[in-house]
Amino acid sequence: MNDDGTTIPARRRFLVQGTAAAVGAVAGGARAEQAAPPGVSDWMKAPGADTGGQPYGTPSRFEAGIIRNIPKGLKQYTSASTRTPLQDLDGILTPNGLFYERHHGGIPDIDPARHRLLIHGLVERPLVLTIEDIRRFPSESHIHFLECSGNPGFEAIKGKTASDLVGLVSCAEWTGVRLATVLREAGLKPEAQWVVAEGADAAAMTRSIPIEKCLDDALLVYSQNGERLRPQQGYPLRVFLPGFEGNMSVKWLRRLNVSAEPAYSREETAKYTDLMPDGTARQFTFVMEAKSIITRPSGTQRIAPGFHEITGIAWTGRGRIRAVQVTTDGGRSWRDAALQEPVLNRALTRFRLPWTWDGQPTTIASRAIDDTGYVQPSFEDLTAVRGLKSFYHNNAVVPWRIAADGEVANGYA
Repeated sequence: MNDDGTTIPARRRFLVQGTAAAVGAVAGGARAEQAAPPGVSDWMKAPGADTGGQPYGTPSRFEAGIIRNIPKGLKQYTSASTRTPLQDLDGILTPNGLFYERHHGGIPDIDPARHRLLIHGLVERPLVLTIEDIRRFPSESHIHFLECSGNPGFEAIKGKTASDLVGLVSCAEWTGVRLATVLREAGLKPEAQWVVAEGADAAAMTRSIPIEKCLDDALLVYSQNGERLRPQQGYPLRVFLPGFEGNMSVKWLRRLNVSAEPAYSREETAKYTDLMPDGTARQFTFVMEAKSIITRPSGTQRIAPGFHEITGIAWTGRGRIRAVQVTTDGGRSWRDAALQEPVLNRALTRFRLPWTWDGQPTTIASRAIDDTGYVQPSFEDLTAVRGLKSFYHNNAVVPWRIAADGEVANGYA
């Protein structure tokens, strides 16, 4: 409240409170050493590297440790994944070089001049399109997240870092053509209900997509964050389904078969189904539910008593994030975090909360609420319904335990 009785806007109130807390922490003698005043450093005494010395720019050598999280000791890496280092990133966009990967038959080396997309089945005019043909259609660019449905599995919640736990999610600006535009060019027959997408990798990855999604916001994508797709992300063409489990956004797309029935392929029968406690299985659970994680402070980091900004990311496959609540006392109370603009449809949303740690052991966590009113569940509430035999679609709250010495660790362990 201002002196004149008017209300302070929420964003301004957050900034005022955060600044006051930070100043108070410094004035109160938080454990921080006095930095030395700047002098004339070595890099000021001679000209630096030549302009254009790197035809394709790379990060500073001092950031060389920020890389994909690659599992160690796997028997093979043809069918495997790498994770985005979420705890090291800011904002909502994932650099292309850090975008998570999940492959089933290795990464093909495709010549775009020889690549073709076949559209056939229940269409009036079967099409064979080159990449240049596809680029002639009207294009669109949208920012969306992509997430593996096994991020993490129900028995894979012992990771040390945010990347270990939920690093199979990333966010980018995707550029391509509306799938609906190309399907209209082919002419859908009345009985068309599904489109079966097939990739050109060694696994011939195949997934069935409901026609409603194909005619809504599905894209045929050829660029990511302003540059052509990288081979790890499906170069030269992939289908992209905002909000749906990542396995359905088939990479290296070569074929779209329009049909009246789903394909019931390996990836939607033996895999990517959810086993329930009674022995039945959920199938075609496409949408990724609301989820969030605190990325700073988070596992393996260490903090000192005093002011900190708690920050993290939230996302939902059903639309936009409406709110993120944060607990700093193990769930006894929850506070609304500030959502950083832009808050986009089916995209990562950055949240922030000012917090002064008193040096006592505690547990912090976040929970997301999307614009449908859905609230991210606790692990206990989720498993009470789903059990522990399922592998996919674990969107439970992730707790971080802070010890008296400031070390941050997985709150599940």
